[in-house]
Amino acid sequence: MRTLAQLGFYINQSLCTGCKACSVSCKDKNNLDVGVNFRRVYTYEEGTFIQQPSSGFVNNIKAFYFTIACNHCTKPRCIPSCPTGAIIKNKENGVVTIDQEICAGAQLCVKACPYGAPQYNKQKFKSNKCDFCIDLQEKGEEPVCVATCPMKAIEFGPVEKLREKYGSVSQIKGMPSNSITHPNIVITPHKDAKLYSS
Repeated sequence: MRTLAQLGFYINQSLCTGCKACSVSCKDKNNLDVGVNFRRVYTYEEGTFIQQPSSGFVNNIKAFYFTIACNHCTKPRCIPSCPTGAIIKNKENGVVTIDQEICAGAQLCVKACPYGAPQYNKQKFKSNKCDFCIDLQEKGEEPVCVATCPMKAIEFGPVEKLREKYGSVSQIKGMPSNSITHPNIVITPHKDAKLYSS
């Protein structure tokens, strides 16, 4: 059996404009129902407008966008949470998938994942998530989120190569600790999203 490298996503958050093309194309490709989103785009905002004693306002507003799907983690919390064994991590490429024939819709994976990757479909009574568009990759195509990003802010490939090229940041402001599941994601953070050690 040939061994492939663990696949991962690279997100250049400093380029993301929050247009949601990645999320919409993923939703369309997977024919997802309302409320089910394998790739999500979040907005993070903080700060206030401060009234000056003389007159006028000064702002210290900070805002950025972040796109995220399943991180196909090294230690995924969803796998041990599944009572039917429907969730597996591919030994060749590290992609985590949910077998729809086996899924019983217990939603324990939804509760276990710190990133909100598994999504419960109330019409089908099943949970599902990003499968890295393996069907497209087998045809030599890119995952749909990568192909449709107008800013070219999403890339994919063997995560070790992405880390060599872009660094090892896998957590930004607003994200759960990367120590929980060891996500296979590399991020170039927006300037206001960086985590600073004290």
